[in-house]
This record gives sequence, structure tokens and C-alpha cells, in this order.
Amino acid sequence: MAQGKAIHYLCQDETRVGLKTQTGKVITASGVKPKVAVQWGRENFWIYGAIAPLSGTHFLHEYPHLNGECFQEFLDWLSQQLGEEWAILQLDRAPAHMTNAIRWTENIIPLVQPAHSPQLNPIERLWQLLKQPLKNQIFPSLQALRERVQELFDRLTLEQVMSVSSYNFILG
Repeated sequence: MAQGKAIHYLCQDETRVGLKTQTGKVITASGVKPKVAVQWGRENFWIYGAIAPLSGTHFLHEYPHLNGECFQEFLDWLSQQLGEEWAILQLDRAPAHMTNAIRWTENIIPLVQPAHSPQLNPIERLWQLLKQPLKNQIFPSLQALRERVQELFDRLTLEQVMSVSSYNFILG
């Protein structure tokens, strides 16, 4: 058991990032129709993440797919990051999370949220924050996109994570 160990409340989810341009609002002069170049590339990768809304601690890692195998790799990696500490991990009912092949590590306790309720998971706001600077951007390669995402990760502060993820029902 976790007696005498630190226990963290973490919120987990994944988001896809790819070369297809995500469009956003563009400011132009009155009467001028905004024009934004768009790229239709289909190459992508997934960012698996877990955040602690109360402390801003965050764990973000890239994987090629959204499936049970990659989710298991993420859980194993997260368990290593936690070390001797424990986590209650809020997650949705995505098929990758619910497969019988998932082996939960001793220091991660799953807390499955109700079906069809992404608004209950604070990490959804973090994905919006991270993707905002990628809107209307074109990247020459998946590697260039990876480098830009890594820059965003490197600049992410604990305060930003807490700010976007501290829902009233968590603070309550």
C-alpha cells in the first residue's frame, strides 16, 4: 500500500498533433478578407500527458499511435517518473485505456471518469493552451513540428498548468 508515500492526483489524456494546418482567427484591416496558407499533410504523432492541477507538475511524452500498447508504454514511463510516489490517475474511457491487456503498475491507481465527459478532465484545457501557438502555422516536416512542440513544452510553467487546470471541483 501507499502508507507513508506521497499521493498525487493526476489527470491523463492524449492529443494528436500533425502537419495538417489548424486554422484560427486572423486579424486584418476592415474589409480585407483574411488569407492563411493551409497544409493538408496527414503525418502526425500523439502526445500522452498527465498533469497535477494542484501543483502544476506535468508529464508529457510523445508516441506514434493512440492504442493500448502506447498507453502501456506511457503508464510504465509515468510510473518510473513517479519513483517511490503514488498517483491517482483520472482518465477517460478511451478504448486504449480500457483494454484488458493494460497492466497497472503498483504506484498508479486508475480513476475512470464517466463516459462522454471530456469537460471533467482538466488536461483538455492544457491541450488547447499548447495548440494555440500552432494555429495557422505550416511546418516543413514532422521533425520541425516536433521541435516546435518541444519548445512549447520547455516553456510551460507550473503556474500555467495550474491556471488552466484548477477546476473548482478539484480545488473545492
